[in-house]
Amino acid sequence: MRKVFETTQIKSLSLENRFVFSATWDGRADDKGFCTPRNIDNLVEHAHGGVGLIITGLTFVSPEGRAAPCQLAVYSDEYLQGLTEMTKAVHDANSKVVLQLAHGGCYAPSALTGLDVLGPSANDSDKFPACREMTLLDIKQIVEAFVKGAGRAKKAGFDGVQLHAAHGYLLSQFLSPFFNKRTDKYGGSVENRARILLEAFQAVRNEVGEEYPIFVKINSEDFVEGGLTKDETLQVCSMLERAGVDAIELSGGTVYASGAYSCCRVGQDQDVYYNDAAVRYKERINVPLMLVGGIRTFEVSEKLVSDELADYVSICRPLIREPNLIRRWKAGDTKPARCISCNGCFGPGFKGDGVHCVMAVAKK
Repeated sequence: MRKVFETTQIKSLSLENRFVFSATWDGRADDKGFCTPRNIDNLVEHAHGGVGLIITGLTFVSPEGRAAPCQLAVYSDEYLQGLTEMTKAVHDANSKVVLQLAHGGCYAPSALTGLDVLGPSANDSDKFPACREMTLLDIKQIVEAFVKGAGRAKKAGFDGVQLHAAHGYLLSQFLSPFFNKRTDKYGGSVENRARILLEAFQAVRNEVGEEYPIFVKINSEDFVEGGLTKDETLQVCSMLERAGVDAIELSGGTVYASGAYSCCRVGQDQDVYYNDAAVRYKERINVPLMLVGGIRTFEVSEKLVSDELADYVSICRPLIREPNLIRRWKAGDTKPARCISCNGCFGPGFKGDGVHCVMAVAKK
């Protein structure tokens, strides 16, 4: 049997295969962050497409943490109804779904939120958006926002939560010395920079219980001068392992970087973007690894799992182009994904039309 189609278990979460639809903003929520039928229909399409696990797009845990238009929200009980309808629909389609919890930090523009822009450190350069340095009270309140968001996710029926600590959003900003210039207990050493993430993780664990899956998405490295390095990432992963994280998704890059080093690289000049980081991770960390980035073929997916370089294969843009990609591969049509990694899929999202492949539409 092909290993990518094995059934696996993570705590209470039983998965029919090792393919994960990696989180991506889908631009289908309404202008206040409420889940809409378009959000639900999009995930149901992916569930029918054969993926074992769906991770929702980044869902903001507090009003000032909103990073994009038409982005899902989870900061109030009023969002529960729509999110509950989402989980029911995905479960009825025989798939599983995890809610990604996020805060945009300095990439949550005041023009969108109407509120102060927060970050680990104030910024007066042109390297990234201007923001106010968070106070200790701000940090405490945002940790609590992650906790409450996780509690709502569990109440709404999600099969787990993922803390988004990658791609240059708030938790990632704290981890990265590129963004984090603090001199208190949340800055300086990697242990200090990881403190907010570990505090949020432990507080979420206390909220949802020991058997409820909690994942973390983290950068292998930032690919910016003075950013998070592979060595530091491994140190943070070791801390998360000791804390009891249930799976780690390894990604890379930030919304600050562009081209070959952004969190959404353009072009197909490289397979398995974070292969070297995954090798080092597997030598040191025993937590199940979800690996994302540059994985476009069935053969590469199977080899990653067979060679024990990854426990789960996370795919994003190829599944935007072909929601039925995994079902196609399982049926024996193992031609590569048709996605060309052009990032054209995000354009419609900013226009209110939802993230979708413009190349596929153009060919219809």
